[in-house]
Formats: sequence, C-alpha cells, structure tokens
Amino acid sequence: MVHVKTKIERANPADVEALSKFSVATIHEAQGRLGAVSPKIQPIDRNMSFCGSAFTVRCAPRDNIMLQVAISYAKAGDVIVVSAGEYEDAGSFGDVLANACKAKGITALVTDTGVRDTKEIIELGFPVFSRSVCVIGTVKETLGQINDPIVFGGQVVRPGDIVRGDADGVVIIRREDAANVARLAKAREEAEAGYIAAYKAGKSVIEVSNLAGVLAAKGLTTDE
Repeated sequence: MVHVKTKIERANPADVEALSKFSVATIHEAQGRLGAVSPKIQPIDRNMSFCGSAFTVRCAPRDNIMLQVAISYAKAGDVIVVSAGEYEDAGSFGDVLANACKAKGITALVTDTGVRDTKEIIELGFPVFSRSVCVIGTVKETLGQINDPIVFGGQVVRPGDIVRGDADGVVIIRREDAANVARLAKAREEAEAGYIAAYKAGKSVIEVSNLAGVLAAKGLTTDE
C-alpha cells in the first residue's frame, strides 16, 4: 500500500518571492555553487521562468499515474518535481495535464522524463522543464511515493524546498536556507553591477577582477 502525503511544510511565500527576482546562475553562485540540477533538464521554451515550493513525486519510467495523482493534490504555488528514472523515451505530460495544472494555480512542472504537446503548452504559458521532448505514450500502472525526498537531476529535493527555473536551467534551494541565499544573491547582483559599470568606464577585466597578482604568480607574462 502506498500512502499519499498531502500535508507538507511549504517554503515561506516571502522567501519564494525574494528568490524569484534572481537568476538561477546568481542563486547557484550565491549559495556556494550548490543546488544546480543536471543541465539535461531544460525549459521547453527559453522564456519560461518560475519559482515555487517543491511538491515531489516518484513515477515509474513511462508511467504517469502518480503524476496525475500529484496534480490532483498539489496546491497553488507548488512546483511539481517528477523523478521518473531519467527515462527520455516517454511523453508523460502534455497539454491536457498542463491545463489541469494551470487551472489549479500550480506554478510549474519539472521532470526527468519526456513531455509532449510543447507548442500548446507554450501557448498556454505554463512553465515546463524536462529531460526530453517525446511523443511516446505512457501507461497508468505503478504506484509511487508523493512528498518524500527524491533525487532529481543529481540533487536531493525535499518537499517544500524552493525550486527556481529560468532559461539557464534549474536550481534547488533548501527551505531553511532561503532567506540567507536571497540576501547573498542580492549582494552578488550588486557586485556584478559594479563590475559592469567599471567595464563601461574603461577598466579592464584584469583590473576589475584583481587578477594581476594572481597571473604574475602563475608565471603569465606579456610583451607590453
């Protein structure tokens, strides 16, 4: 027997809102280069972007019965994170289920298997990040866990952790670290704005990054 866990501790909405303002790359760097999901998980459209609390589900390869259960129990603001064995040859999610998610206010779906009906999903405006695009249909046979920790794209994802996605991919932020990561991301963004201003003012990358001493110590010379 499989028990569906519907009561989870979701991320603080203020933390989700704060992190949504920063890019995946900035967040990854700000939290010590942690949390980056496999680059094989990509948006079906590069304009797609999202941030929300993880609602995790484990599916058997080429089987989407538990995904449909997850959609039924997920709440507005959730990001459904699907671990399905990194099986590319399956279209486990399409425009019909995307409409079901959109109607419930679900924020996004990320999956390590395939999706289909991408044109219709893009037109619907529902963010979907997947390992592949594949038309092959799925079965509805095998039960699996909902809202247990899963391994997704090389990262452990717990229910309620924050998931952020944009054109560059997906990053996971631990729920309890979210406020501090947002603070660090803001500081990093401000520092990078300073670097760009310095470049525009005519300074070189070596000057701005304080690389002269490092390069000299490594034996780099020039003919200037």
